[in-house]
Amino acid sequence: MQNNTDETVRTPEEQAQVDQQCRSLALYEYESCPFCRRVLHEIERLSLNIELRNTREDATAREELIEGGGRTMVPCLRITQATGEAHWMYESGDIVAWLRQQFA
Repeated sequence: MQNNTDETVRTPEEQAQVDQQCRSLALYEYESCPFCRRVLHEIERLSLNIELRNTREDATAREELIEGGGRTMVPCLRITQATGEAHWMYESGDIVAWLRQQFA
């Protein structure tokens, strides 16, 4: 459901379920990246509580991105499956489309 500011509005129970789903997600990003801003805007619009990992300010986050995803490119959404296996999604358009499919 949308409100007048175009943000997703959920009942507390629905939001708790979405928050639980978001625990398996992490976005590798940095603020000055325009493609990251696009994804961050969608995260805000969909009222998602996704962990943000700034690769410019956090050397550990940058190392995780290189080791797991194979590239330093941001934005990158790490999706951890129930099995513990991680899928690394690059490209802001792909990330936005996936978030909309999962949470809109």
